[in-house]
Amino acid sequence: MENIHERFTALDWAAFNDEMNEKGYAIIPKLITEQQCNELIKNYDNPSGYRKTVVMERYRFGLGEYKYFNYPLPDLIQNIRENLYPKLAPIANLWMKVLNINSRFPSHFKELQALCHANNQLKPTVLILKYGKGGHNTLHQDLYGDIFFPMQTVLFLDNPDEDYTGGEFVLTQQTPRAQSKAIVLKPKKGDALVFTTNFRPVKGSKGYYRVNMKHGVSELHSGKRHTLGIIFHDALS
Repeated sequence: MENIHERFTALDWAAFNDEMNEKGYAIIPKLITEQQCNELIKNYDNPSGYRKTVVMERYRFGLGEYKYFNYPLPDLIQNIRENLYPKLAPIANLWMKVLNINSRFPSHFKELQALCHANNQLKPTVLILKYGKGGHNTLHQDLYGDIFFPMQTVLFLDNPDEDYTGGEFVLTQQTPRAQSKAIVLKPKKGDALVFTTNFRPVKGSKGYYRVNMKHGVSELHSGKRHTLGIIFHDALS
């Protein structure tokens, strides 16, 4: 996983923090290689690595399919989970502080996982998603239990406008007493998008206030689209 370590070392974390605080999301370009993307897609049909498959239309989540990984996670995913989390925890704690929320997150991933397990959240939440033509994902938040980390990551495994058309990543921001704002993103193959799980702080004239956010995927017009979601907290089921 040398290239992951190199990417994290080379990243301008000050600029990354500014983007997260200003927008509630930031892109890490080319976090994983094309070969790693292809390997994750190739392993989609191997049942041994997964604990659960969800057909989205059965639950009105959209149109597509996703699979939750089993523990132990593949080394690549575990490496990203453990090394990215310590960079995000200070941002999360700053958000809690400015919003006057009495919650703080530990500095290291294993401590967050121990907190989840102490609250009976034992199941891995990392998942890989597959969409075909017409596929989409309705707006939602990935919470999974009382203990949840307020940021998560998506790895993009295909190239937009080459492997598929449509299928943009959508964030919506609901400002209090205002209309919702839609943010449409098209990260490239190998990019990682880090974004808020459920809300972020915004500075107003009287201090910071909370805006709720959801995410989803717009309808695919053609091709196939695969992404891998890295959620840091574990699930009850």
